[in-house]
Amino acid sequence: MTDLSHLDEHGNARMVDVSAKAVTNRRAVARAVVTMSSATAAAVAAGDAPKGDVLGTARLAGIGAAKRTGELIPLCHPLPLTFVDVRAEIDADAGTVTLTAEARTTAQTGVEMEAMTAAAVAALTVYDMVKALERGVVITEVALLEKSGGRSGEWRRD
Repeated sequence: MTDLSHLDEHGNARMVDVSAKAVTNRRAVARAVVTMSSATAAAVAAGDAPKGDVLGTARLAGIGAAKRTGELIPLCHPLPLTFVDVRAEIDADAGTVTLTAEARTTAQTGVEMEAMTAAAVAALTVYDMVKALERGVVITEVALLEKSGGRSGEWRRD
């Protein structure tokens, strides 16, 4: 019926069979941006948020989320992750916290969803940690920045 890999011959969604794909080193980097007032961002930078260490908690939440991506996204393969990290940059003047997540594996399919899930959950955690200071916080972006490995090779966002 279709050449789309996530549909069966009847048009039903299915998990793709990756058993014939080569095992290769794969890496993905994603970003999430959280916007808030400069005062809230300054409190995050100073470690003065009511719930404690915003960035440390967001980092751990993102790492944990990447490890559970296969449980959260219905057609996503569970992967043996070899590395996950989440880094944060605060621009208090602009009122932004930028979270950059990296995921790596040696497997038959890529880790883009794991990197994006890590960034998204880290951003949600920042919101949760600062909502007592400000309810108007917005997650403005979750985007794949780059990926490598597999048949499609390297890709970078312009």
